[in-house]
This record gives sequence, structure tokens and C-alpha cells, in this order.
Amino acid sequence: MDAEASELRARLAAAVHALNHGGGHHHDPSARLAANQWLLALQRSPQAWGVATSLLAAPPPGHPPPPADLLFFAAQMLRRKIQCPPAAAGGCPTPQEVAHLLDALLLAAGRFCLGPPRLLTQISLALAALALRAEGGVDGLFARMRHLPDPAVMELLTVLPEEVVQDQSGDTGVDAAARCRFTRELMAHAPAVLEFLLAQSENTAAAADGVPLHERNRRILRCLLSWVRVGCFSEMPAAALAAHPLLTFAFNSLQVSFSFDVAVEVMTELVSHHQDLPQAFLSKMPYIREALLLPALANRSEKTIAGLVCLMSEVGQAAPALVAEGSVQALALADALLRCSLAHFILDSDAQTEKRNAAQEIFSPVFSSLLDALLFRAQIDTDVHGTDGELCIPDGLAQFRMNLEELLVDICLLLGAPAYINKLFSGGWGLASQSIPWKEVEVRMYALSMVYKSFGDVIGSYSKLLASSQSNIKPLLLFCASGILKSISSNACSLALRKLCEDGSSFMNEPQNLEILFWISEGMDAGNLRIEDEEEIISAITHALCSVLDKELRKSSLARLLCSSYTAVEKLIDIDRDQSLRQNPAAYTEALNLAVHGLYRMGALFGHLATSITSSLIDDDTVLVLLGIFWPLLERLSRSSHMENVSLSAAACRSLSSAIHSCGQHFQILLPKVLECLSTNFLLFQRHDCFLRTAASVIEEFGHKEEYVALCVRTFEALSSAASISTLNSSYTCDQEPDLVEAYANFTSTFIRCCPKEAIVASGSLLELSFQKAAICSTAMHRGAALAAMSYMSCFLDVSLAAALESREHPSDGSPGVVLAQILARCGEGLMSNVLYALLGVSALSRVGTVSKSTIVHKSATILQQLAAVCSLCERTTWKAIISWDSLCRWLQSAVKSMPSEYLRQGEAEMIVPLWLNVLHDAASDYLHSRTGDNVRNNHAYMQGKGGRTLKRIVRDFAESHRNAPMPCPS
Repeated sequence: MDAEASELRARLAAAVHALNHGGGHHHDPSARLAANQWLLALQRSPQAWGVATSLLAAPPPGHPPPPADLLFFAAQMLRRKIQCPPAAAGGCPTPQEVAHLLDALLLAAGRFCLGPPRLLTQISLALAALALRAEGGVDGLFARMRHLPDPAVMELLTVLPEEVVQDQSGDTGVDAAARCRFTRELMAHAPAVLEFLLAQSENTAAAADGVPLHERNRRILRCLLSWVRVGCFSEMPAAALAAHPLLTFAFNSLQVSFSFDVAVEVMTELVSHHQDLPQAFLSKMPYIREALLLPALANRSEKTIAGLVCLMSEVGQAAPALVAEGSVQALALADALLRCSLAHFILDSDAQTEKRNAAQEIFSPVFSSLLDALLFRAQIDTDVHGTDGELCIPDGLAQFRMNLEELLVDICLLLGAPAYINKLFSGGWGLASQSIPWKEVEVRMYALSMVYKSFGDVIGSYSKLLASSQSNIKPLLLFCASGILKSISSNACSLALRKLCEDGSSFMNEPQNLEILFWISEGMDAGNLRIEDEEEIISAITHALCSVLDKELRKSSLARLLCSSYTAVEKLIDIDRDQSLRQNPAAYTEALNLAVHGLYRMGALFGHLATSITSSLIDDDTVLVLLGIFWPLLERLSRSSHMENVSLSAAACRSLSSAIHSCGQHFQILLPKVLECLSTNFLLFQRHDCFLRTAASVIEEFGHKEEYVALCVRTFEALSSAASISTLNSSYTCDQEPDLVEAYANFTSTFIRCCPKEAIVASGSLLELSFQKAAICSTAMHRGAALAAMSYMSCFLDVSLAAALESREHPSDGSPGVVLAQILARCGEGLMSNVLYALLGVSALSRVGTVSKSTIVHKSATILQQLAAVCSLCERTTWKAIISWDSLCRWLQSAVKSMPSEYLRQGEAEMIVPLWLNVLHDAASDYLHSRTGDNVRNNHAYMQGKGGRTLKRIVRDFAESHRNAPMPCPS
């Protein structure tokens, strides 16, 4: 190997390591970006063929083999180059080069036949891609395949049929005619492939080829599955197919746990592709039921049950008429068919009523037996009890029960409600001589509660009609109260309660109705309901109580409702005085959980009060009474050690935010204590971003008042002093703490947007530090963190421009505009550089999160337009000495010049600066125009001008071109 090839191979190894392992440059996001860009460039270059094939070849004597991830990348790169059009792959290889590549890949397949599995798969995919693109490629590959070890042949035969279907991952370089030719050539070898698989299935020698027997059988099934999907049995007569030894092999594999899932896939594909197979499969149903299904039900094997249900359902869907004949085999299959179509087919049948009733009568014993089986399967098989004394239901069983709802409703309809209920109560539990089987009682009550849940849904849907009569309210409330206590029906009944309280609020004044509502609220102390359901219930009851006409009754009722959630929080606080509870983890966890529920219920109450307070339905006296109950409790909790628990602190902050938004001015006297508690707790528990978010809510509500300037600045200073905030000085750190980045960026945005000028002037150093961190965080790979940071920078620039417009005629050294301009003057170069890196990140690597890449592009374009507008405006004022258009020019030139050469195409650096400056000048004019006169009313006018649109286009083109454009070959 010559020196140039060795150097290229070494650079490739270093780039793959940097991409996969961070390259040791966690503090610098450009390391991963540079590695990715370089690898993209190499993949498009002609040199990639040679360096990749050399890596897959056997190393020279005395040299260690390349690492697994480098070998995988080499094989993957070859596959992608083969699949790419010649222009994008760096040219089309000559026939001699194709032959050399084929030899190299075949040797590599033999060399790595025993693994790593991912590497062998990539090599096989590359060989399949070659065969697809060459005339006679399939025949040539099969001719050479006989010299490969069996494991390599098996993997290659597995991936070859996948090329028959258009590759959805970007393999678009093959036209339909070539793919049809490939399919014809491939199917011509189907008989030989089936013979090979049959021979492999009959070879029972353990590890004869270095592969364990159970693994070899699984690979045989995977290969058979690929060929079944392309129709390898399509020319075979039905009788011969049903008796084929490979089908017997697949059926027998159902009994082996290691190969069960693949065997199910094979059988399912066969049934769906060949209409004569369901008849043959039905003959095996008694055996499947006795040997596989019943043992799986007894052992509660979820994997086996799910697989068999899937397979039997496919049979039912493939031939429902065959099953409906009612043979012994068909009846054995009926329990699976009910999961897909038979029950609905009978109930919704368009046949005559007599015929439908006859079908129901025929299948009634089946449905009755199925109900027995389902009840047995749904029983709780554990004696483990939770802290509340109730049996613990495993997650798998809980999900199974939830999936039963529709099926149980169908059975109830088919049997009829009386027969269904009689069936559930026919256990003979009342005999004094028998011990009561409580687990059986529980599961039958569960099946009955499904009906309860359905009735709850009906009440919610028809609440307006049902609540129109006062005589209906009490029984409906009692029904909802009972249903709320059952987990299966709690959601439906809580929603029904809300509808009743909204539509029947005028009838809720009756004392007996109010007592039912209080009974419901006080019954939630056990914490057995979901938080969402509890919030729904409290909101419903709050709505009803706000409609009480008597002022004193309304006030005392709301206070009683709030106190129903008070006790759980108070009990948790009291644990600090009784450390013995701390020594009991189960009891402490239960106390924490109950307190969390109580806090969310308090938050729901205040959240629903907001509308009533605004519309003057709730007077000041009532608000003060509620705050007098709520705040002392929350203050005591905030000073306790329990706030270390993230769920508890989030619940406390949620309830506090709801109270602040609802009570508004009534909270002013408490403001210093509130912000002190939030700051203190954040410094103690610096990963709890909820304190930052709640502090932002407080600033948004009260920060505009001049009397709170000093308090807001102290809070900003305290929160920024936290070590967790100080360490946000690299994109890597931002990716590790995305929630913290978002919360801090949200707080700083709220601060600069809501606080008076005096606060901005007093916080100059803090704002500068936060702006620098935001510029760094904008390059984070986590989109949520990056967008939050960009939003703060955009908010900062918008406030800066507003301050400059306001005081440009009479600027003073102490004005907020000057302070913000000085910050921009010192941070502008870093801002410009990081925005460019953020755009490269959009094209080079996929970011984490759900926000689209176009959002990143839009944010970046907005920031650049705002920055240009500030510089353009200052150019015309006495602030020119601080920041000017020349400043923007220097920042852009410096940012482009400092970028690694691999990032830009040849000559691009010289082109970007004049082009962008020209567009930025026009975009700045658009932005300034949008901030004057009537244009201020349209918040997005700046992007609607020609300059703004052009800027966004060139920014988007810059991001996209560095993902798609061919890169220069690395030297």
C-alpha cells in the first residue's frame, strides 16, 4: 500500500472514530460536523472504492485487523456507492473494476461469514446491489456463490429477494425494466434455493459450519421468509405446497422458542399469499390448541400467545367463509377469529335476520367458552400486594385487560346482556361450604366494569339531554362517583362528571348534590386514580361550586374542596419531624405519591378559577381565603428536604404557576417570598428546571412593575450563579441538559421582554453572559435546546432594536439601548459564527427532537435579519462608535474565514461575504420598515418584504447545499 493510500485510510479511521465516539472534542461541535462532512466527501470520491475494499481484505501479516465499526462503514460505503447514480458516486467503475469489486466482496463475505452479523449483512447487500445492476448479474453471482461457506450463502440468499421491491431508503438508480429482469433471473433460481434450504434444514449436526444449530435454523427461516415474500412457491401445486418439507420445518419451528417469532412470520406470509393453505392449516388447529396455545395460556407466555393469535387471525381473515361453515377445526379457531373479524361479521351481517340469528345460536357455545377462557387468562396470578393492600397487576396483564374491551362488548352483544351477566355471576360463590375464590370474583367484576365504562361514555355523550331534568342529577352523580373508583371506568366517568357539572350546573346547588361532589373529591386521597383523571374531576367540581349562588356557601365550598387535597401534602411535610417514616421506603414513596397527586389537584382548582375570577364570579374575599390555605402550606413544603424529589417539585411548581395566573394581583404581597423559594430550591436542586420555568411565570406576571426591579434582578443573578448554568459553555453540555437549556432560555427571554429599562441596565453583565451561552447552545444537536436558545437571541435583538428606535434621538450612556448595543458589539462575532455552525448542523447531521429543520433555518434567517437591522440603524446615530454596519461586515468575514476548509466549496468563502452583505442590507431595510408606523401591527411583516424573503432563501440554500452538493475529494 502506497503512502497516499495509507494516509487516506488513517484519516478515514480517525473520521469514523470521531463521528461515532465524539473524537475527544466534546467541547467543540465542529469535530463531529467536520468528520461527517469529510466522510460524505470521501463517499462521493473515486478513492472510496479502493480504500473500502482494502479495509475489507485480509490485513498483512503482523498487522491488527481494523475495528468493527470501521469495517462496517467500509461495507456500507461500498453499498451506497453501488446504489448511487454514477454522477453522485464519483464516476462509474469500469467493467474490470466491477469484476475486482465483486471478487473483493465475495472474499469478504467468506472471511466474515461468522460475523459480525451486521458486517456480513452489509457485504451481502452490496453484492445484491451489484447483481441488480449488471446484465446476467444474478446468474454470475449464483455461479460464484457455491465457493462460499454456507453461512455466507445463507445471508446472501436472504437479502437478494429484498432487491425485488423498490428500496425506500434511496436506491433509485435502477429503472423498472432492470428490476423486472433481476426478478426473472432471481426466480429462475428459486428451486435451487429451496433445495439448499431443505438440505440445511435436514443437517442436524451441531455447529457443523461454526453456527449453533438453533441459530442456523433461525437463519433458514429468515431466508425462507424472504423468498416466500417474492413468491418462490407461486408455481407449485397446492397439494405439493401443503406437503412440502420446508412447511413442515417451519411448522415444527413453532415449538422452539428461539425460532418461534420467525416461524410465525413465515407461516403468516404463506397463508396470506396462497389461498389454498388455510384449509391445510385448519387441520392442524387441534394440535396447535393442545400443544401450543393451552400451555402458553397456562404459563402466561405473552410472546407465544401473541404470535399464535396473529397467525390464526391471518387464517381467519384469509378464509372467513371456510371458518363460518362451523367444522370442528373451525370452532377450534374461533377464539382467535373473534379478535379480527368474525364477531363483527356476524353482528353486522347483511344476511336475513333469521340466518344471522341462526349463526349467533350456532356460535353461542363458542363465545361462552371463549368468555371462560378470557376470564381465566385475565386473572391476576400473583399474590404480591402494593402499599395500598391491593393486588399488583403486572404491566403485561394490565395491557391485555385493556385490549379486551371491544372483544367483551362483542361477546355481550352476541350472548345478550342477561346471558352475559348471568355468566359472570354463575360461580356459585354463595355456598357456605366453599371458600370464595377472590381472584375469580375480581376478574368477573372487571369484565362487568367494562359495561360500566361503556355506560359512562354514553352519559358523557348525552349529558345535555340527561342533565336537563333535575331528577336525573343525583342518580347520575352517584353513578359517576361509583365508576370513578374503578380504574377501568374512572376516565370515562370523570369525563362524564365534567359534562354533567357543565351542563347541569344550575342544579348543583342542592345540598345532597354538593355532598356527593365532596364525597368524590375526598375519596381521591387514596391516590388510586391517574393524575389526569383527578384534575378532570377537580375541574368539574370547581366549575359546579363556582355556580353556587350563595356567596358564603360558595366560599366555604371552594375552601373545603381545596382542603381535601391539603392533607396529603401536610402529611408529607410532617415526615421531617418523624424520621422513622424515612426509614420505610415503601411508606415514604406512598406519601410522596399522595402529595404529588394533592398538589396537582390544587393546581387544577386554581387553574379552573381563572375564568371565574376574570368574569367576577369569584370575589376578592374568596380568593384571599383560598390563598391563605394554599401559600402557607406550599411555603412549608418548599423549605423541606422533600423538594429533592423531581416529581414533587414539578407538582409544586405547577400548582404555584396555576395560582399565580389565576390570582394575579393578590399574589403581589407574597412575591419576595415566592421568588426567594424558587431561587433557593434551584440552587439546591440544579437539575430541576421546573423552578426556572415557574420563576419565568412570576416575571411574566409581575416583572413589568417598577417596584419589583431590584427583586427581579436579584432573582436573575441568583439563578445564573448556579453551577449547572455556569457549565452551559459547550454544545455538548447543552445536549446533555436540553431541558435546563430550554428553561433558562425561556427565563432570560421573559426577563428581557417583560422587565423595565432599569432592570435591563442593572443586569448588563448577566444578559451578556446569557447571550453568549445562547449563541453556543444554538449549535446543540438537540433541536428543542437549539430553538430555545435562538428564540432568546431573537428576543434580545428585537428588544435591542426597540430600545434603539426609542432613544436614537437622545442616547445616553445609561440607557438600555446603549447597554444592549455594547453587549452586541462584544458578542456579535460569536453570534455570527455560531449561527453558521447551526446551519451546517442542519444539513450535516440529523438533530434530536421533533421540530422541523425548516424551523432552524427560519430562526437563523430571522436572527441575521434582526442583527443587520440593529447595525443598520446604529450606523445612522451617535451609537456608530459602538456598533455599525462595518461591525456586521467584520463579523461575517471573520466567521467565514475561521470555518475549516472542508466546510465550504472552492471559492465559496469569497462569494458568501459580498452576496450575504447585499441581501442583509435589503433585509435590514424590510425589518426597520416593519417596526415603524402602522407596520408594527404585523409581527411578521419583516419576512414578507423582498429582502426578508431573499435572505431566507439564501440561508436555506446554504444549509441544503452542504448536505446535497458533491464535496471536493479530500487530499
